[in-house]
Amino acid sequence: MKYLDWNPVFDLVNNVSTSDLNVSQLDVKAADQKMRNSTEIKKRYLFASDFDQTLSFNDSGLVLSELLGAKGFKEKVAGLARINLVQQGGELAYLLLHDPEYRCVRKEHLHEVGRRVRLKHNISLLSDFLQSGIDGYEFCFYVISAAPEEVIRAALEGIVPEDHIFGTVFQYDEATGEIQSILRVPAGYGKVAVLDSLQSKLGIPYERVVYVGDGSSDVHVMLHINRRNGYTIAVSEAKYVVQVAQRTVMSDDAFSVVVPILEDVAGWNDPTAIRSLFEAHGLMIEEWDKVRTDWLTVREEPSPDITDELDFEEDDHA
Repeated sequence: MKYLDWNPVFDLVNNVSTSDLNVSQLDVKAADQKMRNSTEIKKRYLFASDFDQTLSFNDSGLVLSELLGAKGFKEKVAGLARINLVQQGGELAYLLLHDPEYRCVRKEHLHEVGRRVRLKHNISLLSDFLQSGIDGYEFCFYVISAAPEEVIRAALEGIVPEDHIFGTVFQYDEATGEIQSILRVPAGYGKVAVLDSLQSKLGIPYERVVYVGDGSSDVHVMLHINRRNGYTIAVSEAKYVVQVAQRTVMSDDAFSVVVPILEDVAGWNDPTAIRSLFEAHGLMIEEWDKVRTDWLTVREEPSPDITDELDFEEDDHA
């Protein structure tokens, strides 16, 4: 006696002899598989990205300085970082509020900066692909950055919804348009606070958070995500962020971060399949080098004469 596996779809054909279960059975099985695929529960992830030099090629503060004709932006940022006066990444916000050269900035200046920022290629494709391009997975695309929110919104208009963008928020004087105060700066630990709030609101588990960043202002949030078994990607060779991030991808194309996601999150192990996926979206991987970066500081070993001199000096001071 032959038995058929029970399945609600097959209830109407359970009494048919096995000799009749040919083409009709195949059709029913195909329909059943289609129904299973359409009702498949996707693994939902939070994909969060920095903006400056992660989705763009340059720092929005530099673009603003060029617009204003202000000099010495890099030196001012380096000075603030050196004395640890503000969270790393929040230097522009500080300058906009306190530096005389930047006090003239209004909303329209920030909107213009966003329109001038040079974006990396294929951000729109990346956003669309992460939403539904990987079978069984869905990634909710958000931007968390210390750049002014007006800049990011203008730069990513039509690509990322405004309510998916979390940047620095200012309070403006209603009469003059002047920046009065800072309401939020997602820099340093500020990014952790925004990310945690967003993750809780979306109801996404800690281990399903992916973050992409490029610099020292991303170290706090990357350490936080790594500790909770999430996934972190660096898109620069900045020393500290490379040491913390689980993968590093160097490319001028935003879509390149799909590679580590496919390999380490979705479990794709075939480089040929990944290349084929890129080609299916009109892209071609011309070069793909996998390297491991070691950071070394090497000094010459002190000569015996120098060592003896040091020992002698210590004896003199004893």
